[in-house]
Amino acid sequence: MSQPRVLFIFTSVNKTLTGATTGWYLPEAAHPYYVLKDHTVIDFAAPAGPNPPVDTDSVKMFTDNQSQDFLQDPTVKEKLANAKVLSSVKPSDYDAIFYVGGHGPVLDLATDTDNIRLATSVYSQNKIVAAVCHGPAALVGVKDAQGKSILAGREVTSFSNEEEKQAGKVADIPFLVESRIGELGGKYVSAEPWGVKVVESGNLLTGQNPASAGPLGQAILNKLRARGA
Repeated sequence: MSQPRVLFIFTSVNKTLTGATTGWYLPEAAHPYYVLKDHTVIDFAAPAGPNPPVDTDSVKMFTDNQSQDFLQDPTVKEKLANAKVLSSVKPSDYDAIFYVGGHGPVLDLATDTDNIRLATSVYSQNKIVAAVCHGPAALVGVKDAQGKSILAGREVTSFSNEEEKQAGKVADIPFLVESRIGELGGKYVSAEPWGVKVVESGNLLTGQNPASAGPLGQAILNKLRARGA
């Protein structure tokens, strides 16, 4: 049986509203990648395609083996260099999509029409939609067949408002992810700031913060296995 296919979706933004550097957040890609890589076929994509920018602060902060290995891994380097342009992605090619965090997704993926089209299609096909930290911002424009937000009525987590305040980044993004989830009718849940929290709500899987990325990767793998993908 062929391995299930997972698409990692990255931001293409490298500056926040204040001009601070941003991008995708290193451990939020690295930790799930190493959970999934031996059991799935993984592709990378971003709105602008190849070489999505990494958040340089995350490279300095996360010196664990997996994060640093990710930066040097020849396979990862190739996948980043050949990341697909989102508009070219066929939803039918994947069993799951996973949104890597970093502040970037709040700035581009939240309103990117190609992203909204992709996520809507994947969700409507009863496939897995997963996101960590600021990644759930990529889902705020996604609706179900009845025109309701896919977050409405569901338990969802993301980077919390309190974590955003502690990080000193409230002014860097156009909206707070926790607040927007609530505005869309989602049932926001979280652990204490910086604690591990993964929420599974049907085919929607979310993780709260960097510490939750690896556990979310495991939840994606478990879900794929449970459905025999």
